[in-house]
Amino acid sequence: MSIETIKSGTPAGESAEQGFLARVALGFTGWAEKWFPDSFIFAAVAVAIVAGGAMINGASPMAVSKQFGLGFWSIIPFTMQMAFVAITGYVVASSPPAARLIERLAAVPTTGRGAVGFVALISILASMLNWGLSLVFGSLLVKALAGRKELRMDYRAAAAAAYLGLGATWALGLSSSAAQLHANPTSLPPALFKLVGIIPFTETIFLWQSIAMFVVLLIISVAIAFASAPIGNKAVTAQDMNIDVEIKTAELPKRDRPGEWLEYSPLLTVIIVGLTLGWMLDEFTSKSWITAISGLNTYNLVFLMLGFVLHWRPKAFLNAVAKAVPTTTGVLIQFPLYGSITAIMVAAKGFGGLSLSDQIAHFFVAISTHDTFPVVMGVYSAILGLFIPSGGGKWLLEAPYIMQAAIELKVHLGWTVNVYNAAEALPNLINPFWMLPLLGILSLKARDVVGYTFLQLLLHLPVVLFMLWLFALGLEYHPPVFP
Repeated sequence: MSIETIKSGTPAGESAEQGFLARVALGFTGWAEKWFPDSFIFAAVAVAIVAGGAMINGASPMAVSKQFGLGFWSIIPFTMQMAFVAITGYVVASSPPAARLIERLAAVPTTGRGAVGFVALISILASMLNWGLSLVFGSLLVKALAGRKELRMDYRAAAAAAYLGLGATWALGLSSSAAQLHANPTSLPPALFKLVGIIPFTETIFLWQSIAMFVVLLIISVAIAFASAPIGNKAVTAQDMNIDVEIKTAELPKRDRPGEWLEYSPLLTVIIVGLTLGWMLDEFTSKSWITAISGLNTYNLVFLMLGFVLHWRPKAFLNAVAKAVPTTTGVLIQFPLYGSITAIMVAAKGFGGLSLSDQIAHFFVAISTHDTFPVVMGVYSAILGLFIPSGGGKWLLEAPYIMQAAIELKVHLGWTVNVYNAAEALPNLINPFWMLPLLGILSLKARDVVGYTFLQLLLHLPVVLFMLWLFALGLEYHPPVFP
């Protein structure tokens, strides 16, 4: 194998054997890596477009500016909550007990192709709890499996499989930002709350239709990952690519000052976690477990304390948090702009007292019926998601006019949120932005994995759109609920 082949991660002669779809995927990824700006630029451009659209619709520049300022800080609680989703997932996945669990899981597969399918299964199941957990845990599992040279596992296919939790199902799980947003009234922008009220988990991710969609996507994703993984001499291992797959766990430095003893002692961990357990006992006994876990603050606190326990010493816990914080940069700086976008679209009134949201909603109503709306919205949301990588924050841009159109067409509001959830995940399969943490851990480039994820996208797309239409047929519309 040549030096050029090792650097590119592609075996000699394989480039010529790539199928048409793989070549298209690789070409798209190369273009995206070169031309896609930072995700903040997408959000800023969206602000400019929405502001311009509102003024074209008849809103005065001062009215638009006023709503920009009012909306900017309107979702700060939700912004911090979603940042904690990323932090807690990373902290839990990078803990010593998680490392031991990964070791045991890595011993399960007996073939390279089976290992790839196994990674897909674990990644998708973990995404039901937390998308950050899925991404980091899946990546570390790939490294552990790659250390088993006898498997001859294709490292690129395994990396793509580890990404499936974020690229296929994460928005149908507990960390779904759209579902969490609508279940928590204090997190909702006021303008959106006035439109749709509260939509509990029982009407979104806990609908049997949502669970059925997850199961179907799980089966399809694992089957594709297994079937598409190269085997034998065609498999490109981490060793072939000269990638070091040893999992290095950072050792705590020795305590060198008496004042640091509390940082190295589990005493504070026991006290703080004990207080949390008392609160959790009250929380889960005073209300149904569905209502309790629907609270985004409850969800984050449970995961944060789990990370605290798994790292055991405050020093180790804080080190993990410090490593996790960079993953929240996009959320912290982008989400306030989405709050501004929501306020401008809903509250900056133009001609005839109609907002930009009103106009777009009327357009969706005009081109859709009650039965076709889920498919129309799913296609639109998936396309928009390719250009606005938001981790769910894009829903704040879409929700005002999408939910208004759903109300006018009498479409189940919870299923409308799920339509967005399923469609939002699709473009993640080929968008390099969300691959960055995984690629960093595995020392790969997006072009190394996107051929596999593009295949997943092609096969997921018709299945997802069909399920969005089919499952909507049995759901009745319920008017918004206001507490």
